[in-house]
Amino acid sequence: MATTTTGLILTYNGEATLKQCIESLHFCDSVVVIDSFSTDKTVAIAENLGATVIQNAWNGPAAQFTFAFSQINADWVVSLDQDEVCTSSLKAKIVEAIANAPQDTAGYYTKRKSWYYNRFMKHSGWYPDWLLRVFRPEKLEVKVSGAHYSFHPKGKTEKLDAEILHYPYMSFSQHLQKIDSYAQQGADDLRAKGKKGGLGKGITHGTMRFIKLYFIKLGFLDGKAGFINAIHGAFYAFLKYVRVSEGNWGAPFDADN
Repeated sequence: MATTTTGLILTYNGEATLKQCIESLHFCDSVVVIDSFSTDKTVAIAENLGATVIQNAWNGPAAQFTFAFSQINADWVVSLDQDEVCTSSLKAKIVEAIANAPQDTAGYYTKRKSWYYNRFMKHSGWYPDWLLRVFRPEKLEVKVSGAHYSFHPKGKTEKLDAEILHYPYMSFSQHLQKIDSYAQQGADDLRAKGKKGGLGKGITHGTMRFIKLYFIKLGFLDGKAGFINAIHGAFYAFLKYVRVSEGNWGAPFDADN
């Protein structure tokens, strides 16, 4: 029997980049979109491009991928985020790899190249960002750490030397919203694990984060974008640790003090 491949995208209000994302997966036998009840044009865009759209309430990435895999009946899955695009060179390598994959192969890692501010980042810890995005669904485990998820293979893997293009932010405002969300989730995770935060830890971790991104990871070679990213990275680390303790924020209220 012929090997079948499904393109998988989890979505929520992803209208900005979804068209390009889905079109880049048209080499797959089918494209499945698992949508968390978007309020923009995400569903209409996906349906107009021939994708199968299934809506399911978001309960974290592990639960959503588990649900997604239950809806897919294919030998292989090519998974993209809604702000990613599969390049032509990667498509060709995926098709060739799947056609010749040994039975004990669980999946393939691909490189991801991300656009930030005014360029594709080539340093700053952003590139090459090897991710397991082509896999047999029954040979995969989804793990979650804070606000992020990762795929872990249950079997042999190989690397495909080609790229996914990633467009994570469309503005400073959007990046700051993500920083706020990720910092809060990170703080909640630290608090749940009984770890301490505070102003001192926030300053220390923020400073070390800047040094790592801008100097150790050669962010200065990414020009203005590298500096802005390092500052934002430091701000994220500061917020994450300072928020472990929420303070009292004006309660109890006493007008005499």
